Amino acid sequence: MPKNLTDMEYNAFREYLEKHSGIVLGDNKQYLVRSRLAPVLTNFNYKNLTEVLKALQVPSQRELRATVIDAMTTNETLWFRDGYPFELLKKQLFADFHGMSRPVRIWSAACSSGQEPYSLSMTSLEYQMSKPGALARGVEILATDISSTMLDQCKTAEYDELALSRGLSPERRRQFFEQGTNDSGRWRLNAKVRQQVSFRYANLLESYALLGRFDIIFCRNVLIYFSSDVKAKIISQFASALNPGGYLMLGASESISGLTDKFEMIRCNPGIVYKVKK
Repeated sequence: MPKNLTDMEYNAFREYLEKHSGIVLGDNKQYLVRSRLAPVLTNFNYKNLTEVLKALQVPSQRELRATVIDAMTTNETLWFRDGYPFELLKKQLFADFHGMSRPVRIWSAACSSGQEPYSLSMTSLEYQMSKPGALARGVEILATDISSTMLDQCKTAEYDELALSRGLSPERRRQFFEQGTNDSGRWRLNAKVRQQVSFRYANLLESYALLGRFDIIFCRNVLIYFSSDVKAKIISQFASALNPGGYLMLGASESISGLTDKFEMIRCNPGIVYKVKK
């Protein structure tokens, strides 16, 4: 890829990315586009971004579109990120669902490389072990992402030593992981953790109707990449996807203030959770 992008190329790509993924790039992110798309240009044998943008308009170029979105999606994450959301589940939220005649349904939206949904699964197992029978029908976790590459990685449920070092305690590693396949030096989540989680492609800009209804939605550190209008649309769709009295958990720096009146804010110690109004 050329070292410098023209303003026309950069602005055209910004518009394409926001339209198809909701991600909003700032005015001076040319370096990010160059670094992330350089391998794409090489692999698909394009000389510059203009050629890529032209190809993206061709309906049959599904693989190119998926690869570009994959490259521009931030996939950094860690186990039990920020800690308090998972403690809130155990100390407060799960109690609302005692005695239900169906599983508690949790959605991990924009699940990246899988640490969040698997952390949710481990948390629910810890809760069920501490309170046998409280969640009689168990927990179902749906994890979605816009990146097919990430979803394929998630489904293996295998992680290397570097990934395991980011937020995972030695106790949880011993309890929930086993040696990976083929003596690869990787570690795999055990069957109890895996069987509670399913993975599926979803674009947050599109309809959620086919995903069903949820009791709890985690969408953490995702809305910061979207414009205000897109944020408002996503939050409104989350409200419709939640069962009455369901909860929405956002990132520590995220807020729905000024975007919707469909939730009540509940201050916890620490953290905040949003409860959909009945």
